[in-house]
Amino acid sequence: MMTETELEQTTATPETPETTETPETTDAPEQNKRESENEGSIFQAIGIVLGEVSVSDEGRAMLTIAGKDYPLFYTSRLRRAFNALKLEIKNTGEPTQRLIVYPRVTHFPQRNKPHQLSFQLVGFSKGEPDGVAAQLQDFEFQIRGLWQFIPVCRGPVVSIFRNFNDDRLDYIKKAEPAQKVRFMKASHLPMMWKDSPVKPFRFNPTLTKEEQGHPAFIQVKAKFLPDRSLFEFDALLAPPLEKAPKFLKASKADKTAVQQEKRQNKPKHKPSTGRPNPEAKEQKPTIKRQKPTTPEQKLEAKEPKPTTPEQKPETTKQKPSTVRKRVKAKEQKPEDKTL
Repeated sequence: MMTETELEQTTATPETPETTETPETTDAPEQNKRESENEGSIFQAIGIVLGEVSVSDEGRAMLTIAGKDYPLFYTSRLRRAFNALKLEIKNTGEPTQRLIVYPRVTHFPQRNKPHQLSFQLVGFSKGEPDGVAAQLQDFEFQIRGLWQFIPVCRGPVVSIFRNFNDDRLDYIKKAEPAQKVRFMKASHLPMMWKDSPVKPFRFNPTLTKEEQGHPAFIQVKAKFLPDRSLFEFDALLAPPLEKAPKFLKASKADKTAVQQEKRQNKPKHKPSTGRPNPEAKEQKPTIKRQKPTTPEQKLEAKEPKPTTPEQKPETTKQKPSTVRKRVKAKEQKPEDKTL
């Protein structure tokens, strides 16, 4: 059976069950060597953050670190941990807590739009002498995944996939495409790593599958940078591996099916709320002019409309000319009566 830690220690979204492929023609000794190297290796991203926890009236939790707010959520299996955290804050009156979390990153198709980071609660630390809380300092994370570039992120990322096991394989075989994709959704954590011993893999569409290569599996300790919402390499936990542990990955067919279903279910028009929109501009009624059909109407339409004052004698008064003014002035001039 799957343990609670196994279910929550990675991020992924399901599609058709896919695992890391093993080449059909490989030397048995080399393959056995790679498998022995991968023993005990898993996809994982877990760490410690210190921040102020707040819970709204609706039950939504936020984690404030260095003045930035990050959504804090939990799964149904870890509801007890969240309730215990709320009780701890209530009893102590101290909202600032040391939390054990899984990082979750959401990328967007627009590359100029920054990614969004949130944290999934695993537990909180009260000074335990062992475990992850004792192994890591504040804002330190253990990250194990594929070192590569993805189209929706400018910098390299560590991709965390679902670890493979038989129980999960049985589940996704029976699940609907949307459930598979959601279950096997990977989390791609942006990480800065100068002078890395292995270069992050970058897909090249001009190369063949054989020339393409594949990303290396890395196991590192990284520091979380709240001001940039990304991670920075700190130390190697183990040498990079050429072959990654088995993992589950959503298939392109299932992803396509889910996208098509979303488009079909998306309403074409926004439903009307029945309230007037004050920002909406008043639309002026359009007057359609009928084309002239009879000879009289056509003749009337051809006649030019008066546009100048001379063409509008009825509406404008003609000014008297200067000649008429002089004549009138002579007629009105008094006679000289001097003797």
